[in-house]
Amino acid sequence: MDTRFTLHFIAEKEGQLLREALAEWRISKRALTAIKFEGGLLTVNDVERNVRHPLHIGDRVEVTFPPEEKSEGLAVEHGELSIIYEDEAILVLSKPAYQSTIPSREHPTHSVANLVCGHFQQQGLASTAHIVTRLDRDTSGLLCIAKHAHIHHLTGLAQRSGEISRQYEAIVHGHVARDVQSIIAPIGRKETSIIEREVREDGQFAHTDVTILRHFYLQGEPMTHIQLKLHTGRTHQIRVHMAYVGHPLVGDELYGGSRDHINRQALHCVSLKMLHPLTGERLQFTSNVNEDMQQLLNDSLV
Repeated sequence: MDTRFTLHFIAEKEGQLLREALAEWRISKRALTAIKFEGGLLTVNDVERNVRHPLHIGDRVEVTFPPEEKSEGLAVEHGELSIIYEDEAILVLSKPAYQSTIPSREHPTHSVANLVCGHFQQQGLASTAHIVTRLDRDTSGLLCIAKHAHIHHLTGLAQRSGEISRQYEAIVHGHVARDVQSIIAPIGRKETSIIEREVREDGQFAHTDVTILRHFYLQGEPMTHIQLKLHTGRTHQIRVHMAYVGHPLVGDELYGGSRDHINRQALHCVSLKMLHPLTGERLQFTSNVNEDMQQLLNDSLV
């Protein structure tokens, strides 16, 4: 059985060259190179053709991508995944706290990527884990994975054009004053750290919208339950932006928060909206905050 990823198209322009149609169908030049040299196939009406082939209206075009190899150093592991949605193109998971999205030097195994590779292996899928929306190790909630490099390419285009929307909920120190605000401040790596980021003039553009859900007190300390929408996806963006405006996330010691009440940053991705990369269907997924964050909210006083 051929497990290679294949897409089907119908030609709509008389005399258009195959390569021009493939560009309109958003097949990248990198993918075409892989198809040509690494075991892929282009056919028109079941006959193998090259990219210079002229098409006729109604021609059936099949694009068969070469088998993918697992990323070097990414061990295949089998374990539990909390799957919210899955089809031939994407996998949406609810990630628990204290699990890395991809392996790191400190945590080389048991990451989401390791387990996804095991999941794909069980399906007989010749692919590796293509992370679309990444979460920090201690952040919980929804994340999306592409099941093929071409799908990853399409979701990357969607992210750059703002077609993938993520919302988070967090608990921060202090009472945030403004009910709604936009934090637009560039983020870059802190010169004294390989991990920590900061707002700096030479950083990358970053935009976060913040909405207050509730002010409360926990053991006499003022806190705010907030909702956040990301317009960009910089490393530690929410954590850096909230610390920048004087309200670090509860539990986020790296950026000035306290772990007196929770042993991680109180941050959860609650919503993921996107257009399906192949069908264009509008998809929306939701996830309730983790038990540890909910417990803080339950224990609080208005």
